[in-house]
Amino acid sequence: MKIFNRDNIDPIKNKVLGIDLGTTNSCVAFIELGKPEIVPNSEGKRTTPSIVGITKKNEHVVGDIAKNQAISNSENTVRSIKCHMGKPGYIVKLNDKEYKPHEISSEILKKLKSDAEKYIGEKIEKAVITVPAYFNDSQRFATKEAGKLAGLDVIRLINEPTAAALAYGFKTGVNDRKILIYDLGGGTFDVSILNLEAGVLQVLATSGDTNLGGDDFDQVIINHLVYEFKSSHDIDLSHLPDTMQRLKEAAERCKIELSSLTNTNINLPYLYKEISLEIDIDREKFEKMTRDLVQKTGLIMKKSLDDANLSIEEIDEVVLVGGSTRIPAVVKLVEEFMGKKPRQSINPDEVVALGAAIQGGLIENEPLKCYGAEVRGSDILLLDTTSITLSFEAHGDIAVPIIPRNTTFPTKESSIFTTIYDNQDTVRGNILQGEEKKASKNVTIGELVLTDIPPAPKGIPKIEVTFDIDANEIIIATAKDLNTGNKKSVTINRPLGLNN
Repeated sequence: MKIFNRDNIDPIKNKVLGIDLGTTNSCVAFIELGKPEIVPNSEGKRTTPSIVGITKKNEHVVGDIAKNQAISNSENTVRSIKCHMGKPGYIVKLNDKEYKPHEISSEILKKLKSDAEKYIGEKIEKAVITVPAYFNDSQRFATKEAGKLAGLDVIRLINEPTAAALAYGFKTGVNDRKILIYDLGGGTFDVSILNLEAGVLQVLATSGDTNLGGDDFDQVIINHLVYEFKSSHDIDLSHLPDTMQRLKEAAERCKIELSSLTNTNINLPYLYKEISLEIDIDREKFEKMTRDLVQKTGLIMKKSLDDANLSIEEIDEVVLVGGSTRIPAVVKLVEEFMGKKPRQSINPDEVVALGAAIQGGLIENEPLKCYGAEVRGSDILLLDTTSITLSFEAHGDIAVPIIPRNTTFPTKESSIFTTIYDNQDTVRGNILQGEEKKASKNVTIGELVLTDIPPAPKGIPKIEVTFDIDANEIIIATAKDLNTGNKKSVTINRPLGLNN
């Protein structure tokens, strides 16, 4: 290992970290000798629990240490914070101090960065961080802000399924194939369909749910345990934080064990005062309880196929990503739905981080070894798509789509609007993300206002509204009076939830 000397490092040789900032676990990779490699953490493990806590001595802890204190100090331990990234007004209290979701996430990133620096022996300043394909603009900005607070220059955000496909193509040498990526993580679910052909990785369609993942499977078991305990003892455990944390740990173990066993036993001594809980759960019962969750992923797979205008037969490979794809019922659904056995040739917990590292190497034009040859960023073209429709609010609560979902980006599109009453001197409207026709039912990510429109009868002024999406899916919105050339631009860089 190299001697770590922060003052004697050539910044040109700095590594770019590929970071999978997950709901349940996070993972880091980097390019070594032309290939992506996983960075073990300071505990020697290849993934780090995405858990943050503050000890009774007021020390921040992350990962396994935070997980170990979760039961005894649950009120000062936070998990699954990714599910709340970018949410307006969402606050976490630890030792009576308030934190926003991106501030909690930054603590996870700080540990990942520190562990990587110790392992690689170099100062790390740059990172590519993955996000669920269905993350909206506020969630993406929150992720970048978390990276910034952790001391990282986030040079690119890349969608998780796209990163997985990138890693899969590099690791296996697959080319000229259409691939469906089924990504079921701890808190989010995405399906993306990609085409790999002649050095071009193009996303054809993506769909997903940012509120569906392994945590939901855990919650089904928790609800069952709470119900059984109340039925037997007439005691409701749901309002007891420390007790619910024990149930959470037990439910997660139960889910994991049922991925390889057909029956498991949950035994929690003195769960409530002198009362213990012991119960058997078999795989058949678990699958029955979670059938709706599994079936929901099938509907999203169908939606992605429809969006890509592809039949099941046209998909060459199905790749499973995310720890929750180890659930047998999930594997069975995918195999039956797609008519082919899904691939798990790369560890589903690591494949996204590996893809992020590859993307970092491509951006930095590092020589990478794949397809039996050496390639650089100039040899590979990555074409991703928007996952959510971008619209502008028109009079009457109407959302006018300007950039439809599944549009390849970077991209720039425009639409013409006008005034609705005589001598109107201002045009104002919300910038929206979502698929609803009513503006108020979509997510507002910003406001665009153009003033000083010259007096004219209604309907005469022509106001061109343009949305420009860059490689990080960051949006610049512009309104321009085509008669005068007067224009106003706004960059969506202070999303709701970060500063309020």
